[in-house]
Amino acid sequence: MTPALLVMTKAPAPGRSKTRLTPPCTPEQAAGLARAALEDTLASAAAARRPGRRVVVLDGEPGPWLPPGFDVVAQRGSGLAERLAAAFEDVGGPAFLVGMDTPQVTPALLDAGLAALAGGADAVFAEAPDGGYWAIGLRRADPRVFDGIPMSAADTGLRQRERLAEIGLRVALLPALRDVDTMDDARAVAASAPARRFAAALLHVEAAVPA
Repeated sequence: MTPALLVMTKAPAPGRSKTRLTPPCTPEQAAGLARAALEDTLASAAAARRPGRRVVVLDGEPGPWLPPGFDVVAQRGSGLAERLAAAFEDVGGPAFLVGMDTPQVTPALLDAGLAALAGGADAVFAEAPDGGYWAIGLRRADPRVFDGIPMSAADTGLRQRERLAEIGLRVALLPALRDVDTMDDARAVAASAPARRFAAALLHVEAAVPA
């Protein structure tokens, strides 16, 4: 089967999106940055050439940010680890999953993850410099992959990569990408992709936010 491309996200809304940016951002500004990041991620997903399906794994309701050509699957589970496992189970077959925290991601990087799965890798993995990870792909759903992995911890990426090895999966690695958690992250990511919606949205916010 041709691997599916999954984007896991919350629907951007004040008070629910990018809350670590508040302060200095207002909840509305943080939600605007979240929407811009999501739109950039979906634009790259739409431009990727290799997916069999494009799926948004969504917490919330679809909005005008959702482009055509994407299926929507509701998130389920009581925590992020359970929701990741459920996403792979609900979509079925090989799948490569990213979040919306790396708006600098390119179609070429997404295609590389999909190609690795199509080429025989059991899993694909891409770390983030903060100790987490920005992408994971699986040839087949397996709840052992995420069971007991602590999320949003300094060693999440390390523990997740160790788990893939413990299970005996052949893992293809992708380059690390910085994800957006803090304003410093936001500025660094925007500088690395200045033509993206996220960079424009950050410029607008910083014009209104005290240094």
